[in-house]
Amino acid sequence: MVKGLYTSYTGMLNEQHRLDTVANSIANFDTNGFKKEGATAQAFDDVLAYKIKDVSEAGNLPRRMGVINPGVKIGENYVDWSEGSFKETGNTFDLAIGGTGFFNIEFTNKSGETSVKYTRDGNFTVDAAGNLKTPEGDFVLSSNGRHITINPLADTVINRAGQVYQGDTLIATIGVTDFANYDYLAKYGENYYEPVEGAAQQPANYQIFSGYLEQSNVSIVTEMVNMITIQRSYEANQKLIQTFDSSLDTAIQLGRL
Repeated sequence: MVKGLYTSYTGMLNEQHRLDTVANSIANFDTNGFKKEGATAQAFDDVLAYKIKDVSEAGNLPRRMGVINPGVKIGENYVDWSEGSFKETGNTFDLAIGGTGFFNIEFTNKSGETSVKYTRDGNFTVDAAGNLKTPEGDFVLSSNGRHITINPLADTVINRAGQVYQGDTLIATIGVTDFANYDYLAKYGENYYEPVEGAAQQPANYQIFSGYLEQSNVSIVTEMVNMITIQRSYEANQKLIQTFDSSLDTAIQLGRL
């Protein structure tokens, strides 16, 4: 009976984690280029099977199976990398990537250290000096890793290849990088990604659409349905705990007779 309490408790923890993940996706529904997340879980029998097959410990030694918990183990979050729909803005420097890849951004932290981050959010602006930047003030990098500087008073055209022209002069090419496996990308800040150990770059298959922004791939209707389902499951586990508590109270009362 006490094990049942812990099973329901772990179920509630897992549903809380799922709810937090769904709530984050809903909160970023209007964030350009945002990719929704999901949460996974592992049942007790799956975790036990992995442990039994674990060959990291010597076979002639007794194995510690760990704390016995027949409930649910919170797994890992995953990202849905499907492309979001495009919204027309008419602004030349609003860019959307059709296909794979990420814009290259020179990010500067509070200590003044710079590093390259990656994003699908192409909401860019041109400052007074003619530098192409993000709204946060980070530089947009060209295909050769340099800042993109243009004449802010001249007409600018950005074609599908990401080439920036002013008149007949090629100023730069928008830097776009793709990765072989997105599992090696870690989220950084609100809408940036950074590669982790094991990440490998590959040529991107893309087109640049000037005057458009990629919206998030979050479906409000789907996420609201998921939220209701999670809340129902959480309440079910809560009622189980109340039932176990009532049964234990009855058992204690009978034990006193």
